[in-house]
Amino acid sequence: MAVKHTPTGVVHQGKKGGKTGCGFNTNDNPTHWVDSHEKINCDKKGCKN
Repeated sequence: MAVKHTPTGVVHQGKKGGKTGCGFNTNDNPTHWVDSHEKINCDKKGCKN
C-alpha cells in the first residue's frame, strides 16, 4: 500500500491513518494524505527498501 503527501507529491510506503515506512505520521494534517496506488518515490530508509 502507498500513501501520497499531496502538498509535495511524494509517495510513501504505508497507509492513511498510520505511519509511513520512513516515519511520517499521517494523522498529522490528515487532509494532506491520500491512499494511492502510485509507485513509491520516497528515497528515505523504510520507504525505498
